[in-house]
Amino acid sequence: MTDPFANTQPSLSSPASAGITVTPSDTESLSTTSRALFVGNAGTLAVRMLSGDTLTFAGVSAGSFLPLRVTQVLSTGTSASAIVALF
Repeated sequence: MTDPFANTQPSLSSPASAGITVTPSDTESLSTTSRALFVGNAGTLAVRMLSGDTLTFAGVSAGSFLPLRVTQVLSTGTSASAIVALF
């Protein structure tokens, strides 16, 4: 398969090359800091940012891509589901 991005330096503006399904947890961090989150089912999203700040995003629409560098998706305060972390 041809990869048109093979010679592209990875950056926050380049396409993601990996991802994981996220199970929100108040105790477990993501294995890698995300480049973005995809939210499959609408709701509220509570996250711990790379900076350590905890933020809550209300009214996140289904199918949203959020360009967030997060280390953790918290279960307390998160009602959105089908979340994917992209790297």
